[in-house]
Amino acid sequence: MPDKSKISILIADDHALLVDMIDLFLQSDGGFTVARADSLQTVVEAIEAEGPFDVILLDLDMPGMHGLQGIETAVKANKGGRVVLFSGQVRQEAIFQALEMGISGFIPKTLSAKSMANAIRFVDSGEIYIPSVLSATWARPERRAQATNISPREMDVLRHICQGKTNKDVARELGLTEITVKMHVRSLCAKMNVTNRTQIAMKSIASGLA
Repeated sequence: MPDKSKISILIADDHALLVDMIDLFLQSDGGFTVARADSLQTVVEAIEAEGPFDVILLDLDMPGMHGLQGIETAVKANKGGRVVLFSGQVRQEAIFQALEMGISGFIPKTLSAKSMANAIRFVDSGEIYIPSVLSATWARPERRAQATNISPREMDVLRHICQGKTNKDVARELGLTEITVKMHVRSLCAKMNVTNRTQIAMKSIASGLA
């Protein structure tokens, strides 16, 4: 029987030495149970054998991943658990695409062991983790200046989007029609130079707009 008092982790990475180090630290921390996989196939097999993991650290370049293609497979297989992109360096666009596929953030391999453990706990609590260094890059002055072009009503809609609410929820709480909310969403996308609600939320949180 799995220990429900601990966070179950699957480290999905084919770099054995790195996995050894992370495994050792997380085990010594006492708050985690750790399993390992070195390919997308063994990730799926581990989930089938042990059930969904609380958090999967998923290496983008692991055998069988084929770039972002494997993310959808891992997220679908770990239904009921969280999947985090785990890599040394990933393009901003790739992170946005991965978020749209259902991952719960990006944990870089360059994090210290203690910070990595805290990031995993953060994700397990239901939050999306993006490292502060990356968030600072997204929050450049020209991005923050976009707030001056966003109307007060658009800001209301933006805040609700960042809380994960649907257009129907937003319309009900703000006393608007769904069509009006959709118009505000389209306007926000244009002003923030993004294409969907997920990117609105991520850029807003990263830049401090919400």
